[in-house]
Amino acid sequence: MQTETTLHDQIEALKAQLTGDLFADMDLKDEIHNLEMKLNGVKPMDSHIDCIGCGS
Repeated sequence: MQTETTLHDQIEALKAQLTGDLFADMDLKDEIHNLEMKLNGVKPMDSHIDCIGCGS
């Protein structure tokens, strides 16, 4: 399991790469979303799997 600091660092590094172009940033935003879900211990309701159920 990754440490909270490592996850924060990865999220910040990805946010620094955002361009402001929705289509160009789509993959980066998806990666940020997945890392934030890991950081917050969140997964889709009624789901036994991590984040595949939410469609991101």
